Amino acid sequence: MESESAATVGSATHSSSSETSKRGRLYRVLLVDDHPVVRRGVRAIVESQRDMEVCGEASDGHEGLEMAGELKPDLVLVDLTMGEMNGLDLTAAVREQSPETEVLVLSMHFSEELAREVLRCGALGYVLKSDADEELLAAIDHMRRRQPFFTGRLALAMTQNFVEGTASGTDANGKPISPLTERELQVVKLLAEGRSNKEVAGTLGVSTRTIESHRNHIMHKMGFTSFSELIRYAIRINLVEA
Repeated sequence: MESESAATVGSATHSSSSETSKRGRLYRVLLVDDHPVVRRGVRAIVESQRDMEVCGEASDGHEGLEMAGELKPDLVLVDLTMGEMNGLDLTAAVREQSPETEVLVLSMHFSEELAREVLRCGALGYVLKSDADEELLAAIDHMRRRQPFFTGRLALAMTQNFVEGTASGTDANGKPISPLTERELQVVKLLAEGRSNKEVAGTLGVSTRTIESHRNHIMHKMGFTSFSELIRYAIRINLVEA
């Protein structure tokens, strides 16, 4: 399995250099799924588009996280159910490691609660494997524009919750539900308190560039057009006091 992944990376890298010189930068996708048949099918769909390429394949979450750090893809397509590191854990780790990389989850499971959890972990979309033939390219197009995408019947409900920030909802412990990850909520809180990007970076122990990436992603993810909207959101979900 490891040799298959290594060969895939080598092939994709060679293809990337030649195709990029012909057409400019391609949209780079990393596939993480423990089923080779699924990876082959998804690769065929992605590479049917002239402006996309599969830059690598991984057969488990740990390998996927390592490759995401090395390859810096635009998008990681993640299987939800894998051994050792599942798709939710991988999604959170990828978003923490590379805030500029989007994550799209592929799943066999039709579940609104799972879709909400996917969103909370930092993914921007959720597609059923059974619908991949019809919906995958549309989902990737949304990812490229940093817009959420949810499969089939989940789309309307989940998109509405996303647009509204699910501010009125609460979890089982009475805490506000947010489509932002825990780290993104930390960033929002500190920024809303008036701290600079540099100060937030120092507090969280990361680089200023990472905070800038988080901030830009949060603005895109929530559909904010101004910093004041971010502050109002922080107040609305009780991250800071008005």
